[in-house]
Amino acid sequence: MLGGQPVFILKEGTKRESGKDAMQNNIEAAKAISTSVRSTLGPRGMDKMLVDSLGDIVITNDGVTILKEMDVEHPAAKMMVEVSKTQDSFVGDGTTTAVIVAGALLSEAEGLIKQNVHPTVISEGYRMASAQAKKILHDMSKPVKIDDKPLLTKMAETALSSKSASGSKTKLAEISYEVVKSVAEKVENKYTVDFDNIQLVKKKGGEIDDTELIYGIIVDKEKVHPGMPDFVHGAKIALLNAALEIKKPEFDTNIRIDDPSMIQKFLQQEESMLREMVRKIKATGANVLITQKGIDDLAQHFLSKEGIYAVRRVKKSDVEKLAKATGASIASSIDELTSSDLGSAENVEQKKIDEDYMTFVTGCKNPKALSVLIRGGTEHVVDEIERSITDSVHVVAAAIEDGKYTSGGGSSAAEIAFRLGEYAKKVGGRQQLAIEKYANAMEEIPRALSENAGLDPIDILIKIRSRHAEGQKYHGINVYDGEVQDMIKAGVIEPIRVGEQAIESATEAAVMILRIDDVIATRAGSKGPGGGGSPPGGEGSSED
Repeated sequence: MLGGQPVFILKEGTKRESGKDAMQNNIEAAKAISTSVRSTLGPRGMDKMLVDSLGDIVITNDGVTILKEMDVEHPAAKMMVEVSKTQDSFVGDGTTTAVIVAGALLSEAEGLIKQNVHPTVISEGYRMASAQAKKILHDMSKPVKIDDKPLLTKMAETALSSKSASGSKTKLAEISYEVVKSVAEKVENKYTVDFDNIQLVKKKGGEIDDTELIYGIIVDKEKVHPGMPDFVHGAKIALLNAALEIKKPEFDTNIRIDDPSMIQKFLQQEESMLREMVRKIKATGANVLITQKGIDDLAQHFLSKEGIYAVRRVKKSDVEKLAKATGASIASSIDELTSSDLGSAENVEQKKIDEDYMTFVTGCKNPKALSVLIRGGTEHVVDEIERSITDSVHVVAAAIEDGKYTSGGGSSAAEIAFRLGEYAKKVGGRQQLAIEKYANAMEEIPRALSENAGLDPIDILIKIRSRHAEGQKYHGINVYDGEVQDMIKAGVIEPIRVGEQAIESATEAAVMILRIDDVIATRAGSKGPGGGGSPPGGEGSSED
């Protein structure tokens, strides 16, 4: 009030929460997101069924998929979704872990806020704990090389253990390793993996064990003419970004024909031009033609007569993968095509998978792009297998790129919790309280694993703490028999990047949410005291 008159600062209808109420609201929303995916963690985790507004169903236990499909409104909840997306894009696995840790950090901070510990002090302590946690993770990591197949396959199996594909994890893990090893490129003593060189093709039908690795590329197209061979052995492949058609002029033209015989000459000229195109392709030695553009009906006939297998209107990305797999160069015109541009493959054949005809380019030597044909009983199964293979491929790639791995089964989190407890005592002050809370939050991982496996989390945590106090830093929970044992020996391992990024993402999200003490939500179209409100999306409006 100013001189008895009310002062309007915000638009009428604006919702505002401040102080501890705002913090509490944000923390509760973030914890709700964490709780929603908690039951999916680990090999004994459960799946979620997500039904959208159109009735389409997704069945998965992949954290990032669940959160992407959820229609989240609350701003703090959206920040938790971003945690899982960041984890997914940077690592490809550990999305559920990151969200659970973020939720646990906020839950632990709640108690400190009630004790009047300032959020900036908590944030400072959390950042110190995060930096120390990453050091601890590096201290307990072990080296791994690209040729260490048993170790990297075990890593892929660990990623697959929590998926519905766990029954076929041995085969899928081997496929994941072979794919990554083939496409990995060495640059200055470090390996990099470009996931654009890995093609996943889904087709329902058969069993999960029918999933196979193709040392080549699958093109989701059939041959253009029935007279062409279905199978070409010793394929010489021409890749074109040009059409086998008569070019139409770019401007309007009229052809005036005075004599009927001119029509025949005109048609013959077109025919001879198309015949010449096919002749040039044949002269290079090519017996397979794959083009991004169209092929004229008459050109199809001539190609068929020459015994050339041809496919048209292939996606640019598939043509680029074919070039990497077969060693071919993509020609932008037929005149430029030479025998040195051709790629090679052992076989090119047309196969019917499910209800579709597809072209398989197989038996490529040292291919730098590969395909995985994913099979399963239903669409939902095939989709989940694709997500599982994507995770396991990313895990193997991360391990090869970083050259380090750590133990799983909650052992890394337990070791971080134990060592942070010791570190907190050295730090002292109010930050010590925050670091101790951070250590408690890290124990949420073994706790969730044991709960999801139907075990007593208190008993398990007591055993794990005891082992780590004795210096057995790789001891975690075996969810199948409920024993606490060495996870390295048990083959439950993961790339260091999974834990490192989970710590980083979870800490940043928790700190950001804790530092918010005022939430001002302006609704589009709300009216101020002196006139009409802004139109949706106009100046002064925003959506939360």
